[in-house]
Amino acid sequence: MKAVLGFLTSMAGRVVRGVVGSALVFFGALFVGGAWGWLLAIVGLVVFAVGALDFCILAPLFGLPLSGPALRKALKQ
Repeated sequence: MKAVLGFLTSMAGRVVRGVVGSALVFFGALFVGGAWGWLLAIVGLVVFAVGALDFCILAPLFGLPLSGPALRKALKQ
């Protein structure tokens, strides 16, 4: 799991989350529509935001810090 969290907090992981989040917002708003489209767009917005703000929302599930810099430091130890 440390490898996955390490990737998510790397610059490449943050870019991937930004691209995936943007794609979910775009797909949900333009192609799905209705309540499911809004839900997909909101999920995409959250994915984009946590990547842009350097947070990892999965880390607290494993007892690790939420913020990217603190998580990277914890993973190196």
